Amino acid sequence: MSRFIEVPARMLPADTLTALLEAFVTRQGYDTTDTTGAGMAGWVNEVKQQLERGELLIAHDLELEMTEVMTLEQWRTFGRDIADDEEEGDI
Repeated sequence: MSRFIEVPARMLPADTLTALLEAFVTRQGYDTTDTTGAGMAGWVNEVKQQLERGELLIAHDLELEMTEVMTLEQWRTFGRDIADDEEEGDI
């Protein structure tokens, strides 16, 4: 059994998805103190668009029971290919 599985964003409640995206923004070091722009909400929207374009994905670690957003590069460092967990038609 694989340690990591991809979780489709559409399966998560909106508040859970937002919390995951906020954690990703913070972890990646985005400047969320911007007072002239949209701050955290703007970054969350940008990251959500990246997720929709397939540039990011949500992964669940079965061993640690943690779920987080990661880049495709991070996903591949775990020796995975995106297609490993996709069922036909899930894209």
